[in-house]
Amino acid sequence: MDTHRLHQDTSEVLIAARGAELQALRLGGADLLWTAGALWPRHAPLLFPVVGALRDDRLRHQGRTFPMPKHGFTRERDFTWTARTDTHCTLELRDDEDTRQAFPFPFRLQVTYRLGLCDLRMELELTNAGDAPMPASLGLHPAFRWPLLPGTPKSDHRLRFDEDEPGPLRRIDDRGLLQSGLLPTPIRGRELLLHEGLFEQDALIFLEPRSRGLQFKAKDGPSLTLRWEGFPHLGIWTKPDLGPSFLCIEPWAGHASPGDWEGEFSEKPGGFILPPGGLRRWMLAIGYGL
Repeated sequence: MDTHRLHQDTSEVLIAARGAELQALRLGGADLLWTAGALWPRHAPLLFPVVGALRDDRLRHQGRTFPMPKHGFTRERDFTWTARTDTHCTLELRDDEDTRQAFPFPFRLQVTYRLGLCDLRMELELTNAGDAPMPASLGLHPAFRWPLLPGTPKSDHRLRFDEDEPGPLRRIDDRGLLQSGLLPTPIRGRELLLHEGLFEQDALIFLEPRSRGLQFKAKDGPSLTLRWEGFPHLGIWTKPDLGPSFLCIEPWAGHASPGDWEGEFSEKPGGFILPPGGLRRWMLAIGYGL
């Protein structure tokens, strides 16, 4: 596998060209990223040009249909390295004949990682390289170790949001599409007490969270801090099991198609449209410490 390693003091990061995916994350000497075991074989996939599923896995554009897998094709594509140093790297993906079989738009997607002493910053830049408006969605899907510290009960962990989060919870149906019903949030004020029962009906989806940051922490232990920009939605997910696993904290600009919606991709709820030559940026910062 084509990879590049960033390192600084006791922090170290491994990035793969395939999907521009983070493969390992050690901050301040602590291993924080899921190891991609049998329970779920990924670490931190990049979701583009869709987040979640489209109805029948089909993208509809100007009367034509294109096959589009859940979360898009980017996680299976090889990016090109455009910069590599000890503390930062940049990767780029451009459209080609294969991508246009699923997504009929010219684009350029750049991903940059910057490693600090105890933090990692991920910057994304999407450009519409064509002469027509480009609809799209983009999201992140990092899976962090749960528990954060070996030997700590999973139920001793919580998420603490930057703001009170009274907004409703959404769920997806057995087709992977967004349910229409609104459910009461399990967040109390700013805190979500974590337990596997939360995920028996799949992901927790918040379409209008107030927060643009949170802490994932164990009781009386260090915390993992996330801050993001440009992502209006948030998903939280794991596969319930009985042993150590992962917690995905997923900032999104887009979400699965509503179960009762079918139409042109350019009109899909939750997406965005870049004008010809238009550019959009996002950022995720991950820190670790007391």
